Amino acid sequence: MSSVTRVPKSHNPILGAPSRLKLAVFAINCSGGSSMSDVPGVVQVEWQEQIAIARAAEEAGFDALVPVARWKGMGGRVNFNHRSFEPLTWAAGLAASTTRIGVFATSHVPTVHPVRLAKTVATIDHISGGRFTLNIVAGWNTQEIGMFGLEQLEHDERYDFADEWISLAKALWSTEGELDWEGKYFRAPGAYSEPKPLQEPCPVLMSAGSSPRGQDFAAKHTDVIFVATADAESSGRMAESVKSLARDHYDRKVSVFGQVFIICDDDGDVARARFDELVHERGDWEGVQNLLDILVPNSRSADWSALAANLIGGYGAMALVGTPEEVVEGIADLAEAGLDGLTMSWPDYLEGIRQYRDVLRPRLVAKGLRAG
Repeated sequence: MSSVTRVPKSHNPILGAPSRLKLAVFAINCSGGSSMSDVPGVVQVEWQEQIAIARAAEEAGFDALVPVARWKGMGGRVNFNHRSFEPLTWAAGLAASTTRIGVFATSHVPTVHPVRLAKTVATIDHISGGRFTLNIVAGWNTQEIGMFGLEQLEHDERYDFADEWISLAKALWSTEGELDWEGKYFRAPGAYSEPKPLQEPCPVLMSAGSSPRGQDFAAKHTDVIFVATADAESSGRMAESVKSLARDHYDRKVSVFGQVFIICDDDGDVARARFDELVHERGDWEGVQNLLDILVPNSRSADWSALAANLIGGYGAMALVGTPEEVVEGIADLAEAGLDGLTMSWPDYLEGIRQYRDVLRPRLVAKGLRAG
């Protein structure tokens, strides 16, 4: 019997950090980060670069690092995200290279068997000391799923598959000894997984869900639900909707995170000019069309065609462009609307994190959104 003391998942920084609004750094593990552009300073995907960004984020007080799962690029001029570190091994490496910040991995459900997943997740949770979170993606990118020799399932069935996938993993995390699993999608006779994750009963789980089926899956299984919306008002409506769904249908409490992309300067006109250069002058419009061609037929989550500029600038995130006061007001509006946290990205992450630490964080502390 192991002498290791397990910890409640509420100790994970993404849930247990003292700030009213949790903040995470998003998508540093892929080339370009969140920006489909060739402006200077975008992520190159070198390991020392990853460590530098992760440690800068930890020092600046961010609560977590959230990667993207990508297997090939989007083509076009910059071939956005064509270089990427695999998120599970990436999370293990950064967990060992940091001490306080939460570390996520994003996993495409069809690409990992749940028996393998259970063991991998437990390993990373031990490496991190209980700071790990698994972000579950049902698998929307038909081209990438095809690389594994798999046929893309229909939208709602992808979540049926994901339901059994995570249910088997949870069973392995909670069952002492062997278990026999016989389901629609998986058969696992004599399945066994030790050690268990440090977090009890399992690590914190997250999923993005804007479609009804995706929201139901997230409300049933996860602790954090990631939503993409156009403004604070729609963010608030969706946050209330998914929180009610989790509470009323599954007797569960969930946190809801949104996504923002930041370009900030003391001169608001300079910030807006930088956004225009990023998107309209140096953005990869061929690449974004390739992305839209994948998203529109295979995602029912949003009107992505209306978000093309935001896809180039920040992967569909809400753009906060302007002075520090304008950016902080935008963040505050999202918190007041009912979001519990945000992922953040910038064209240049090290510059953006430094600016957050020195300029934005003190203002967020003054508003009571971040702990001092």
